Amino acid sequence: MAVKKYEGIVVIEIDEDKCDGDGECAAVCPVDVFDIVDGKSHATRVDDCIECCACVDACHVKAIKHNTC
Repeated sequence: MAVKKYEGIVVIEIDEDKCDGDGECAAVCPVDVFDIVDGKSHATRVDDCIECCACVDACHVKAIKHNTC
């Protein structure tokens, strides 16, 4: 399993094996934490996260784990 861990004030883990890159996490994030790079989600601005957990709810393949959700 290829899991990328993004650490800052919060920790966001993205399972790249599950991620299909549809971009819903990026679309719903109110502070633009996510970018889609090479067809996969990346939490490139994890320090901007406001802990709303919209990304976790929006991911239909359950590829995102958030330590505060």
